[in-house]
Amino acid sequence: MGEGLGETKTSYFPASLSHASIVRKTKLAPFLFTLLFFFLLFAYLYGKSKDLAQLVGQFSPADVMQPPLQLGQSSAIRARIIESEKRKVKLPFVIDELEDGESCDLFRGKWVRDEVTRPLYQEDDCPFMDSQLTCLDRGRPEKDYQFWRWQPFECDLPSFNATLMLEALRGKRMLYVGDSLNRGQFFSMMCLLQSVIPPHAKSFVTSGSLQIFTALDYNATVEFYWAPFLLESNSDDAIVHKLSDRIVRRDSINTHGDHWKGRDIIVFNTYLWWMTGQKMEILQGSFKDEKKQMVELSTEDAYSMALNSMLSWIKQNMDLTKTRVFFTSMSPTHAKSQDWGAEPGGNCYKETMMIDDPNYWGSDSSKSIMRLITDILHEHQGEVPVTFLNITQLSAYRKDAHTSIYKKQWYPITPEKLANPVSYADCTHWCLPGLPDTWNELLFAKLFYV
Repeated sequence: MGEGLGETKTSYFPASLSHASIVRKTKLAPFLFTLLFFFLLFAYLYGKSKDLAQLVGQFSPADVMQPPLQLGQSSAIRARIIESEKRKVKLPFVIDELEDGESCDLFRGKWVRDEVTRPLYQEDDCPFMDSQLTCLDRGRPEKDYQFWRWQPFECDLPSFNATLMLEALRGKRMLYVGDSLNRGQFFSMMCLLQSVIPPHAKSFVTSGSLQIFTALDYNATVEFYWAPFLLESNSDDAIVHKLSDRIVRRDSINTHGDHWKGRDIIVFNTYLWWMTGQKMEILQGSFKDEKKQMVELSTEDAYSMALNSMLSWIKQNMDLTKTRVFFTSMSPTHAKSQDWGAEPGGNCYKETMMIDDPNYWGSDSSKSIMRLITDILHEHQGEVPVTFLNITQLSAYRKDAHTSIYKKQWYPITPEKLANPVSYADCTHWCLPGLPDTWNELLFAKLFYV
């Protein structure tokens, strides 16, 4: 009777198990059932999935196809996950991938004649255009230079979309920093954008070293800041800066950099002003010092100093999860006709045909500086991702596209020079519309597509 109303119960456990072990097993049963349920669910999803990467969001298809990991290979798993996550991270402003994007080098290609889509705007339709770039207005007799489109070998360059660019810039600020070549690219961008903005909804102002184009309805600005060396120099006056003895101050990036803060996109360039000879004068102290301490550096060492200062400033002052930085390579000049096999003594004056040698590289474009740029940007890419706009080679073919003598002249041309136009032809800057529009098409592609 004391044994539960005299009933005999059959045990489902071996007689050798204690009561405590039976209790533990009973408590484990729901846990084991839950574990089994999730295992079966995972197996079902795995069977439905064609790619484990879609399931767990960490591995790429290549990761899935790797052989099974052995004991002690957990570090390899983590390395794969980290690498996969790096590949998945999108840069700010990116909206899509280029077709064949992984194999396409946008900067390798050829120029093709295009009288349908070129030019991208008309010279007369851009009210804020710099008069030094308006070649037709200044008497250039032909405009063949306007009808060329850059065609990469392995893919197509996306068409510039002014509305998309403005929408991306809504409530934001874009800034070009550098010399007059970057200013030309700034004017190109302004002309590309203003074409879709009503007259009452845009403005343009100049204040010292800063020029600002505003798209009022978008609360967006595109700006240019004059800083030909990026560092402080004795050539920092935006108007009066033609000095033969150029001096750059060491560790002075913040002199200009304080005016760059708060921008969402910055496009840097610097090259032409460094090309004065074999040595650069570097100021150790301040321009205000009565006795100035100067040192001489090679052009490469001085340029490297500026580029590293720029990267340091970017790292300290920009949130690279929300902003983008570009660096434009050297813009070539065409001051020596012998470079392209013509008779010595000429330059870009009266040149209406481009150079057709695919391997052409002018003597004014320093290969040592080009290597230095690529090496330094690559070295810091993981920490300071800067998008490199390699416009040098594609621009080197375009001896036909310079402003030459068809620009505003700041000083009266003497009768002697008028008799010899080669002597005052500008073979550094470019007509607009023209080549700098292609630079901005490449920037557009790199900003929105990878």
